[in-house]
Amino acid sequence: MEGRPLAERQLVERARRGDRAAYEELVLAYGTVAFRTAYLLTGRAEDAEEAAQDGFVKAWRSLARFRLDEPFRPWLLRIVANEAKNRRRSAARRTRLALEQAMEFSGDAAPSPEDLTVATERRERLLAAVEQLPEAQRDVVVCRYLLELSERETAAVLEMPEGTVKSRLSRALEQLETVLEGV
Repeated sequence: MEGRPLAERQLVERARRGDRAAYEELVLAYGTVAFRTAYLLTGRAEDAEEAAQDGFVKAWRSLARFRLDEPFRPWLLRIVANEAKNRRRSAARRTRLALEQAMEFSGDAAPSPEDLTVATERRERLLAAVEQLPEAQRDVVVCRYLLELSERETAAVLEMPEGTVKSRLSRALEQLETVLEGV
């Protein structure tokens, strides 16, 4: 049908054959989530932008190794996440600003000043608690809850079994609950 976007698999197949326009459509489709993923892991827009761009370049170069029976998004985000982690490790930066960006208010109506103040205080307590988590648990929480990836996608992005994602999430949530109860 004319005007309908091509299915992801078709775009990937075309891109694998060297069709840059097809890959450009994939970049447009996943650019925001790739940047957001990198931003949450690096904490800096400049690092996130570079990690996302490098991730897309590496994915383009690795398309021949991509398994067509798998979804493209988790595969791409795993590459982007690895690039972002490399930047974070080399810069030794925390993710506080990135987490604040990810936890925006949603809804149509603007919150009242009182609601905004309460929500901001809650968000800051939650972000401080998330920052106290060990890196492995923090990464799982970021992917699962802030990026809203499924457990399967989180496992693919972080290159770990789904069972590991579940156990780390469980431990992280217990730890967050303990920290937040004391506040």
